[in-house]
Formats: sequence, structure tokens, C-alpha cells
Amino acid sequence: MQKVTEILNLIEQYQTIIVHRHENPDPDALGSQGGLVGAIKAGFPTKTVLKAGGDVGDLAWFSTMDNVTEADYKKALVIVVDTANRPRISGEHYHLGDALIKIDHHPNDDVYGDIDDVDTTASSCSEMITEFILASNGKLVLNQEVAKLLYGGIVGDTGRFLFNNTTPHTLKMAQALLETGIDHSQISRTLSEVTFKQAKLQNFALDLLSIDEVGMGSITITKELMTKLDITFQQAKAAVSTPGRLKEIKAWVTFVEQEDGTFRVHLRSKGTIINEIAKKHEGGGHPLASGAIAKDEAEMKQIETELHQAIKNYSNED
Repeated sequence: MQKVTEILNLIEQYQTIIVHRHENPDPDALGSQGGLVGAIKAGFPTKTVLKAGGDVGDLAWFSTMDNVTEADYKKALVIVVDTANRPRISGEHYHLGDALIKIDHHPNDDVYGDIDDVDTTASSCSEMITEFILASNGKLVLNQEVAKLLYGGIVGDTGRFLFNNTTPHTLKMAQALLETGIDHSQISRTLSEVTFKQAKLQNFALDLLSIDEVGMGSITITKELMTKLDITFQQAKAAVSTPGRLKEIKAWVTFVEQEDGTFRVHLRSKGTIINEIAKKHEGGGHPLASGAIAKDEAEMKQIETELHQAIKNYSNED
């Protein structure tokens, strides 16, 4: 967090603070949002601090949203966490507040907000919020409820500290969270749990997986398959990481069909930079983990072609 003092000053000034995150939230989006809200509430008990956004899918056990109305934004401070670009912000009224702050760790392709604090070296937005709380000189409070959310967010975005975005600073922030006495093993277990139906989908995903000569993997999960397995769109995310366990895979794409017939695109990589591909298709994200949208099968094929070429170029560089 590079702008601690500026952000703290605004938090102290406003009686109402509304925190948003991105649509289709993951643990980091919910963890950084809920952790920040909890830390502000604990430090300023008389303030109204709200979590805004749409459906959280099967992560309702982790964090739920408040009932936020348009009227709540009058004379309010709005903070958006873990959201690189404005179209991905969950909640339509975020622009109606008096002031807007962006806190994020994705590449800063869409600069917005009166204060825009972006740190692409952070493993997660939850890591940034943890650092922010610790730097607040006690104005924000790191209690166990806050620590659970932030630890879950860090675990989610680092793949339980397996991904290369895990740094010494990440582990230092995780240590501070563990020192509150949270049950870290229970948090990690719950985040990695899948239902029996989701496990069946993972098996189907391996059957559907194609791997080409450069190590590009591709899976398409249709509405028909999700209906057959009684799986929701949100639950289908359980299959996204499945190909990463295979030695032959260098980078992969998972297409998940949405209700309107378009496809949610999940791009993942073990080294090849893939977020530039996502940006070409209404998406973005991290260099090794990004999301996008494909309108039809033709765009899906285009994404596969671009990913194939990116892997080939990366291999030639080595």
C-alpha cells in the first residue's frame, strides 16, 4: 500500500463507507472486501460500513453482501478492491459516492478513482489490505474475523502458496494473520473442498481435455454437461485448475458456457504470459491467470490459436 495516509484520511472523514469488489467473486475479492470492511468497523464502530455487490455463488459461507441502496451513496466514500477495470465492478452505483478509491494488484490498464493505489507485486489484494491495516497505527483493527477473510484471500490467489506470486512479503503478511490465532488449516481445507458433483465434473474435464503439440490444453464445459451433472455456472469453476496438475500442460484455457450462450474464458499458465490474450477478448487479469469472454465458437478457436502461439513464442525464448 503506497498511499496509506491519503486513504486513511478519507476513511476518517466519511461516516458512510461502501466497499465494492469484482463480479463473479473469488476468495481474494471477497476476502479483501470483507477484511477491509471488518477492520474499519472494528476501528470506527460508529461508522456505517457496507459490502456491496451481486451474487457470491457458492462462497456465501465465506462472505455475504449487505443490502445497499442507491440512497446510501449520498455523501459516502466508495472503495473498490481487487477490480482492474470499471466494467468488472459488481454493483451499479459505485460512481455515485462523494469520493472513489481503487485498491488493486492487477495491471493498471484502467486508471480510475480519486485515489488509485495499485501494487502489481502483491500476490493478492488481501495481502495489500493486510499491509494497510498493519500500517494504520491501530486505526484499523486486525481481529480474528478480519484475519480469516484476508488469509482466505491470500490462500486463494496464491494457490495455497504454490504460485510464483508468493513472495517473502506475502509470507510475512500471512504470518501477521496467523498470529491472531485463526485456524489456518480449516480455512485452507474449506477453500479447497469440492462437492461430489464437482469432483465428477473434474473427471469429465480430463476426458474432455485436448492437449496439442506445444502443451496447450483446452476444455469446453457446456450448459448441457452442467445440467447433466446438476452443476451451476459458479460451481463449474472447480474444473478450471484441473489441467494444471498434468506434466504435459504448459498453459490452458477452460471455456464455460453461460446462460446467454457466450462462454466465460479461464486462462491459466505455468510460465507463458496470457493476460494480453485476455485483454483482446473483453477481459484481463494476472500474467499467469486471467479471464475473458468468448461470444461464439469462432472466438473460442481464435483464443486457442493465440494461446498456442504465445506458448510457442515463450518456448522459443527459453
